[in-house]
Amino acid sequence: MNKNTPIAVFIDIPKITDPRGNLAVIEKNTVPFEVKRIYYLFDVPSGAYRGGHSHIEQKEFLIALSGSFDVVLDNGSHKEKVTLNRPDKGLLIREGIWRELENFSSGAICLVVSSDVFAEEDYIREYKDFLESKCR
Repeated sequence: MNKNTPIAVFIDIPKITDPRGNLAVIEKNTVPFEVKRIYYLFDVPSGAYRGGHSHIEQKEFLIALSGSFDVVLDNGSHKEKVTLNRPDKGLLIREGIWRELENFSSGAICLVVSSDVFAEEDYIREYKDFLESKCR
């Protein structure tokens, strides 16, 4: 990733509009990786935050299925905060990006589509270690 690569990359999720309710579809090439894990965050207490880590190899795609929340992204030299609040627009988080999720609205649900299964060795959980990884 070079310095001109944007931190926040939004991807529109294909949507089928219907008067009975809309349908969003994630398949084939919706995300730029093979999906290996899906999980979701819900019932996040007011004032709490999630994330606070980076991945060495794993990529993630975040969607606000319900409600809203903010995502703070950091590439080691620049920080950017974005709000997710639409179930038909997701945020691609590439490897090597520190992320923090905060300001969850009541009833917010964050769906995470991941490029790999859980592997603790892929996490950088200390911000100091994350910054050091950017100097290598």
